[in-house]
Amino acid sequence: MIKNKINLSELEIENIENLNYREKEVRLNSLKLLLRNDDLISLYNEKKKYFLVNNHIHTKYSFSPYSPTKAIWMAYNTGLTTAGIMDHESVMGGLEFKQAGKITGIATTTGMEFRADFSDTKLNNRKINHPDQNSIAYIAIHGIPESKIVLVDEYFEKYRKIRNQRNREMVDNINTLLKDFSIKLDFDKDILSVSNYYEKGTVTERHILYGLVESLVKNYGRGVTLINFLKNDFGIEISPKVKKYILDNSNKNYKYDILGLLKSELLEKFYIDAKEECPNIKDVISFNKKIGGIIAYAYLGDVNDSVTGDKKSQKFEDDYLELLFEELKNLGFDAITYMPSRNTLEQLNRIRHLANRYNLFQISGEDINSPRQSFICKELERPEFFNLIESTWALIGHEYEANKSLDRGMFSDLIKNKYPNINERVEFFAKIGKEIGGVKD
Repeated sequence: MIKNKINLSELEIENIENLNYREKEVRLNSLKLLLRNDDLISLYNEKKKYFLVNNHIHTKYSFSPYSPTKAIWMAYNTGLTTAGIMDHESVMGGLEFKQAGKITGIATTTGMEFRADFSDTKLNNRKINHPDQNSIAYIAIHGIPESKIVLVDEYFEKYRKIRNQRNREMVDNINTLLKDFSIKLDFDKDILSVSNYYEKGTVTERHILYGLVESLVKNYGRGVTLINFLKNDFGIEISPKVKKYILDNSNKNYKYDILGLLKSELLEKFYIDAKEECPNIKDVISFNKKIGGIIAYAYLGDVNDSVTGDKKSQKFEDDYLELLFEELKNLGFDAITYMPSRNTLEQLNRIRHLANRYNLFQISGEDINSPRQSFICKELERPEFFNLIESTWALIGHEYEANKSLDRGMFSDLIKNKYPNINERVEFFAKIGKEIGGVKD
């Protein structure tokens, strides 16, 4: 995209490639060098719009094509004014993300996503927002103060280790599926090697599938031979859209497209339920109060046509939304997060109505973990979603204030007593966030 509008030198092209370099210092320095190009700065200023915000960007610290620095570069390249990092059970990309944000002038927030156990709540044994397991839900903590990042990492380190035990067992299950073929995955060699685990990142099911994809491509190449294997030997149905991707030898997203297919069609064949690696939701809510974050339930909603192409049509929370919100409020949740591009207007209107009734903070973020996904949520241009832009600036204001003192955070007792209505609090913190981001109303 950039190359078509700006003539980049060979060194600048190399610097873009180095944004994913293995050493953080090289990544950040490459970004600094790129920002010496006045044409790139001018192009960003042309693209950036007030409504271009995103609070849910994954990096290589969970699963993504992007280092924290490269993620900020992608945000910059698309004109975002704010960006929020959101990795699984890991916050250690947050410091680099913040540094990269300061280089580009993009306001940033730090968050983390994890899976929690709801077995001892009224949601026990229900399919909540986890496609593969009942009683387990994806939860986000937004607005983590920089001063608490190390504490959050220490809390979740044990869960990353437990998760890896299950990861190894799932790789064993894949090898059982592959026993009649000349393919065998080695967890340390094929899976850990494509993760940031030794830098306090998380290994996810996507890492396992990516390792499998690399082995499949190595053994069967690209194109018809691979399609025949997936269809005839693995019994995987391939849509015309994905088939077209696999037949395209010039496809730069080749491995990610196959990964999405396998996540949708193969995961259930080797998946093992997550147990000890999922902390009790009540324990995490209690911990969150100690670190001054904003704990949010991630609404998924019944899925018909998955935007990311890696989810089957399934029913989730929509049949019991009233119960869900009642329980979220009773448990002590601060917020609800949702993605306007993934749900129908009818679904979103129900969510927004209930969030207002229960005085819950509403947060938006487009889940970015694949190169085909856009960092931009066009729906935020619509007036009915302007509150999600304000909430993003409020997140920035909250994180800034909570980093000074937890008593100054959006959900501290002091601030809640002063501004009991969530909309009043959003207005107060959004003003602070905009001042930080240099935005004028």
